[in-house]
Amino acid sequence: MSKLCKISCKFEPKSIKNGVTQSCFRFFAVSSSLSSAHHRSDEENYPTIRRNRRTQRHYLSKLLFTLSATHYKEIHTQVILSGFGSNPFLNNILIQSYSIRGCLVYARKVFDKMPKRDMISWSSVITMYTQNGVYDESLLLFAELRRSCKEGEGPNEFVLASVVSCCGRLGSIVKGEELHCFVVKAGFDQFVYVGTSLIDFYSKVGDVGAARRIFDGLLVKSTATWTVIIAACVNVGKSEISLQLLRNMLETDVVPDNYVVSSILGACSSLESIKGGKEIHGYVLRRGAEMDVTVSNVLIDFYMRCGKVKTARSVFDRMEVKNTISWTTMISGYMQNSSDWEAISMFRDLNSLGWMLDRFACSSVLISCGSVEALELGRQVHAYTVKAKVDSDDFVKNSLIDMYAKCNSFGDARKVFDIMGDHDVISYNAIIEGCLMQNRLYEAFDLFAEMRDNLILPSLLTFVSLLGASASLFSLELSKQLHGLTIKFGFSADMFVCSILIDVYSKSSSIEDAREVFIEMNEKDIVVWNSMLFGYIQQCENEEALKLFLQLRQSLQKPNALTFVALIAASSNLVSLLHGLQFHNQIVKLGLDFDPHVTNALIDMYSKCGSLEEAHKMFNSTIQRDIACWNSMISTYAQHGEAKEALNMFEKMINDGLKPNNVTFVGVLSACSHVGLVKEGLCHFYSMAGYGIEPETEHYVCIVSLLGRAGKLVEATEFIETMPIPPAAIVWRSLLSACREAGHIDLGKYAASMAISIDPKDSGSYVLLSNIYASKGMWINVKKLREKMDSNGVVKEKGCSWIEINNEVHLFIARDRSHHQTDLIYSFLELLIQNIKGIGYVPEDTTFSNEYAISKNTVIQAVVDDQNDN
Repeated sequence: MSKLCKISCKFEPKSIKNGVTQSCFRFFAVSSSLSSAHHRSDEENYPTIRRNRRTQRHYLSKLLFTLSATHYKEIHTQVILSGFGSNPFLNNILIQSYSIRGCLVYARKVFDKMPKRDMISWSSVITMYTQNGVYDESLLLFAELRRSCKEGEGPNEFVLASVVSCCGRLGSIVKGEELHCFVVKAGFDQFVYVGTSLIDFYSKVGDVGAARRIFDGLLVKSTATWTVIIAACVNVGKSEISLQLLRNMLETDVVPDNYVVSSILGACSSLESIKGGKEIHGYVLRRGAEMDVTVSNVLIDFYMRCGKVKTARSVFDRMEVKNTISWTTMISGYMQNSSDWEAISMFRDLNSLGWMLDRFACSSVLISCGSVEALELGRQVHAYTVKAKVDSDDFVKNSLIDMYAKCNSFGDARKVFDIMGDHDVISYNAIIEGCLMQNRLYEAFDLFAEMRDNLILPSLLTFVSLLGASASLFSLELSKQLHGLTIKFGFSADMFVCSILIDVYSKSSSIEDAREVFIEMNEKDIVVWNSMLFGYIQQCENEEALKLFLQLRQSLQKPNALTFVALIAASSNLVSLLHGLQFHNQIVKLGLDFDPHVTNALIDMYSKCGSLEEAHKMFNSTIQRDIACWNSMISTYAQHGEAKEALNMFEKMINDGLKPNNVTFVGVLSACSHVGLVKEGLCHFYSMAGYGIEPETEHYVCIVSLLGRAGKLVEATEFIETMPIPPAAIVWRSLLSACREAGHIDLGKYAASMAISIDPKDSGSYVLLSNIYASKGMWINVKKLREKMDSNGVVKEKGCSWIEINNEVHLFIARDRSHHQTDLIYSFLELLIQNIKGIGYVPEDTTFSNEYAISKNTVIQAVVDDQNDN
C-alpha cells in the first residue's frame, strides 16, 4: 500500500449509507492506493483530486461523520488489519468520529493504544469528555498532558478553553484560578476561545466582576464572548448592564445571535422595561430576524410579562411559523395577565387546528378555568389532558387540584390528589390551598401533619398558607408553633413571612409578639411597616401607630396608600381631626388623594371626627366612586343620625347603576334604627333578597336594635327566635340593650342568659344586666352578678377617654395612674368633685354602682385642659 498521496473520492452521502461494505470500501479508496483496475474505473466516473493533508482530513471527516457507530467499528477493524493502526491522522479522526456518536469508551481505547499522540489527539479526547459532561476525566487527562509535554511545549488554546470550561461546570474555583494563572503565564490570555471560557468560568462560580474584567481586557471579542458576558449579567439580575453591553456590541462589527437577543429580552422582562424591549424588537425587525421562531417566542413572553397583551398577540399573529412553545407562551401569558377567557379561547383554537398541547399549556388553561370558575370547561380540559397523555404529569395534577378547588368542587380536587402516586410539596401546597379556599381549615392542618409524616419538607408557600389559616382560627398557640417551624426551616427572615406573622399575632391579640417579630427584622419593606401599623390599630393601640409612623419617616421607606389608610384609621379611632388633617395634606403632596381606599378612609375619618361637611366635600371631589365610597358616605350619615340623607344617598347610588352589597345595607338599616323608621327598615331588610344578598349577623343586629328602640321588645324576641341562622351573642346583646333602656327585667334576664351561654367570656352582657338591676335598685343582684363574673374569670374592659391638646393625645383609663401628671390631676380632681357637689351635681346612680370611679373619668379631661391652659 502506498502513502496517502492521492484521493479518489466519491462523496455522496446517500450512496455511502447504502451499506457497511460500501462505506468501508470508500474509506479505503481514500486512505490507500487502489488497484490499477479499480483506479481506472474510478477515474472514468469521478475526477482524481490531489489535495494536501488538510484537504485529506476534510474529506475523511465529512465521509466518516455520515456513518453510524457500527460502521465506525468495522472501519476501525479494517484500519488495524490493514496496518494503519498507528497512523495518528486516522486515529484522530476515529476519536472524533466515536466522540460525535457518543462512543466514549471506543474513542478512549483508540487514544490509549496510540503509540504517538499529537496535540490534536489530546485536544480531541479532552474536548470529548468535556462535551459529554465527564469533567473530572478531562482534568485528569490535562494533568497527564502537562506531565508528558517536553520543555517548550504545552497545550494549545483549544485544550485550555476546554479544561477551563470543566472547572466552571464543576464549580472548582481553586482549580479554575490556577488554570487562569497558567493561561496568563503561557501567553494565551488574549486568545478569544480561552478568554471566552474564562469569562464563562467566572460567571458560573458567581464572580461576574472578574468575568467583566477579563471581557474588558480582551482585544478581540467574538459573538460567543459577547453572548457569555451578557448572559452572565442577566443571570445575576444585572439587567441594565446587560442592555448597555448589547448597545456596545451593536457599535462593533460583531452581530448578536438569537441567543443574545433572547437573553436581553429576558432581562427586559425582569426589569419590565418596555423601552429596552422595544429597542431590541426594533433591532430584530431591522435585521429581519423576527421570522426566527425562538426570538418571536421570547418577544411574546416579554410583552406578556410587561402586561402588553395586545402587542404580544400582534407578534404572535405575524409569525409565519409557530411551534408548540408559541401557543403555550400565549396561553400562559393570557393566564398571567388575568385574561382567562382569552386563554381558554386560544386553547379551543389550538385544539381545532389539531395541535397537541404540552403540559404547560394545559396547566395554564386549567388555572384560567379555575379563575373564572368555569367548572364544565375545566372538566373538558381534564379530559383533554387524558387524551394528550399529560394527565400523569405532576404539574398538570396540581393545576387540576387548583381548578377544582376554585370551582367549589373540592371533592374532585381531593380525588385528583388521592390518586396521585408520589405526593411532593407542590401537590400538598395545592390541596392545602384548596382546603383554605373552601374554609376547611382543620383539614388543611391535618394535611400538613400528613405531609410532615411523609418527610416532605414544607416550602415558603406552605407556611404562608397555614399562617393565614391560623389567623382565621385566632389560635395563638397554633400560630406560635408555625412560627417556630418557620425558624426551623429557615423562612423566618423572609419579609413576606414576617409581615404575615405580624398580622397573625395582631389578630390573635398578641401585639407584643407582633412587635418582637417587627423589631428583630434586619430589613423592612413598606409591606412590613404597614402590617405593624394595622396590627396596632386592630388592638386599639392607635398612639403606638402614630409613633411608628415617625420611625417610618426616619427610615428610607416611602409610605404608600395603605400606610395612610392605616394612619387615617388611627386618627379616626382617636377622634383626632388635627392628625387627620395633617395626614390629608401629606396625601395630597404625594399624589395619593385619588386612591379609592384613601378617599374612603378620609370620608370615614371626617365623619367620626364630627366634620360631616368635610366628609361630604371629600365624597363630592371623588372622581370614580366605587361601592365602598358610597358605603362610607351612607354610614357617615347614619352615624350622625341623618337617616333621611343616608336613605337619599342610597337611592342615588341605585340610580347610578351600582349594586349594593351587604355593607351597604348595614348602613341603611343603621340609619333607620337610629331614628326609629321601623317600616322603612323592615322594607329594606326584606329587599336584600332581591339583590341576591343573604342577611348576615350585622343585619339581624340592626333589625333587633330597630325594633328594640321602638319599644317592640316582644317582636324583637320573636324575630331572633325565627332567624334562619343561629343568632350570635351580639344579637342577644342588642335585645338586652333595648331591655335596659325599657327597664324590662324578665326579658333582659332571658336575653342575658342566651348571650352568656353563647359567649361566656364577654363582659358586655354582664354589665348590661347589672345596669338593669341597678336601675331597679336591686343591688344584691348586682353584687351576685359581679361575683359570678369573678368566678367565671370574666374581666370588664376598663373605661377610657382621651383628649388631644397641643397636638398631643392624652389617654386616661379608669383607676389608672400612669399619666406623668397623675398626682396633680388626682389632687385637682378631688377639689373639683367637692365643688360640683357643692353646686348641686348629683351623679346618676341608677346605672352605675361606683360613683367615685365614674366621676373621676367624668371630669379628668377638664383637669388636663385646665393644666394646659395654665
